[in-house]
Amino acid sequence: MDPIATGLLLLTIGRGTKVQDLLMSEDKEYVGTFVLGVTTDTQDREGEIILQRLVPALDEQQIRAAFEQFRGDFYQLPPMVSAKKHGGVPLYKLARQGKVVEREPRLVHVYRYSIERIVLPEIDFSVLCSKGFYVRTYVHDIGEALGCGAHLKSLRRTKSGRFDVANAIAVDEIKNASREQILERMLSLPEVSRMRGA
Repeated sequence: MDPIATGLLLLTIGRGTKVQDLLMSEDKEYVGTFVLGVTTDTQDREGEIILQRLVPALDEQQIRAAFEQFRGDFYQLPPMVSAKKHGGVPLYKLARQGKVVEREPRLVHVYRYSIERIVLPEIDFSVLCSKGFYVRTYVHDIGEALGCGAHLKSLRRTKSGRFDVANAIAVDEIKNASREQILERMLSLPEVSRMRGA
């Protein structure tokens, strides 16, 4: 998950680690907020501002048209500040050295999106997407389509495959729970298989 992201994170232990890659390969759903007019080097609020532009008086139809450009299958260029590797080295390490390398665009998919709130320069949204999808880059690209740039302000993962954050246990709850209480909330491999329809 992105450094600024909150929400659902699947944890596996014991034999469950054998299916971790399978679980992580499922579709994800996020809710977030982005800010128009400001572009950063990380594509989120944590980065250095590299460009500021005036935000035009955009209406919902124009904003929706920009979102529509990134629905279904399309290619996405992984950001330099990411865990994706180039020559065995994570891109974020190269970015820290001030290097920019060529990245291979990857095919991603947006199943659906929703524009929840527009109070310019901020836009609240939700998106259901495929694995390997960079929400930061999605926001960046929408900002470029609108002609003023954008960066991600906040992000929360609400779903991963059949798993929903509404049924998750918070980290603070785990810290204060007894062993028995934690075991009650854990899912066995057969339960996970049934949830996935396997």
